[in-house]
Amino acid sequence: MTTPAEAWERLALHAGPLSPVDVPREKARGRVLAADLLATVDVPSLDVAAMDGYALGGDMPAESTLLVQTTVAAGDAPGARLETGKAIRIMTGAPIPAGADRVIPVEATRAESASVRIVHPSAAGDHVRRRGEVLRRGEVALAAGERISAGSVALIAAHGYSSVSVVRAPSVAFLTTGNEIVPPEDTPEPGQLRDTHSDFLRAAIAELGLDLRTLGIAPDDPDALRDALRPGLAADVLLVSGGVSAGAYDFVEQALQELGCQRLFKGVAMQPGKPLLAARHGHGLAFGLPGNPGSVQVCYWLFVRPVLRRMMGFADEYWGGALRARLTAELPGGRGRDRFVPATATVRDGVVFAEPLHARGSHDLRAFARAAVLIHTPADAGPRRQGDECEVLRIA
Repeated sequence: MTTPAEAWERLALHAGPLSPVDVPREKARGRVLAADLLATVDVPSLDVAAMDGYALGGDMPAESTLLVQTTVAAGDAPGARLETGKAIRIMTGAPIPAGADRVIPVEATRAESASVRIVHPSAAGDHVRRRGEVLRRGEVALAAGERISAGSVALIAAHGYSSVSVVRAPSVAFLTTGNEIVPPEDTPEPGQLRDTHSDFLRAAIAELGLDLRTLGIAPDDPDALRDALRPGLAADVLLVSGGVSAGAYDFVEQALQELGCQRLFKGVAMQPGKPLLAARHGHGLAFGLPGNPGSVQVCYWLFVRPVLRRMMGFADEYWGGALRARLTAELPGGRGRDRFVPATATVRDGVVFAEPLHARGSHDLRAFARAAVLIHTPADAGPRRQGDECEVLRIA
């Protein structure tokens, strides 16, 4: 059976960044730049004052008193010229007058009528921001592949861009299957279950800044299932829950194959999530997720989420970003399959402590709903005791 690491290797081949698209600057936060963003102006555009104070030319010893020639404020046009033996009052961001080589902060002076007395002298170059010291026009302000933060948006605005080229966000569609599944708003009859997967996936995918298109609930009927799946193949990633095991009513793999999908793998040596199916369609991927909530959630965190992030232009992988932690309770061994155990987590003195929740099975939605991390127990690992080290993946 395919190991989780092998399953990821097959997925990663088909999970690269999508094509570039232009988005308005105000909608760019959280996206990944598809091309270098070049500075359109020098920053600063002139030599300017870094502090409120007085522009001086040359060394002036303490207790020197100079006549204040004029005042230059931020926003004033450049062109002022400092006269020998005088000072110019200057504000932060104002252009440095010709003939001045330093700014003495106002705190280091004493105003005396139309003059200023120097208390603490300044050296040449003090408190002067030089033209282009941050960026020169044409230099790379933000590099392709960088995530656009709120600060990045400010930098984009500073260079006059109304839109930027980013990696296109993947479209995601989801279909729930099963004769026993009803919408959350309905009251289940005996033997029926409310659909919980749609809400989990919608919420989890929203954390990536993506929208989920839900396709409803399909019955366990080959023709109806195929019809319900067909529009989902227009999405970059199609997710289907249920119908991927080996039962008499599990038709998802057959339906995907009939719609032209090519299987990448079926079945992964992991618990929960063993029946996971992945396939390639014309321009994207399809995942057949198991039916139990714990399995859906583990498969999402381990495989679907990193696939979506890679399509968005981020660097990610299976079990990417895992942390070292210490167990607060005993944990069984792997027993031939990689096991992923829901757990709560606390941080004390810089150390992460993971408390296994010991779910009763992949149907134990309450345990997975409480979890902040998943603990990984490798397939060949033996039992671990309280205080032993482990690896965890943050999921909340």
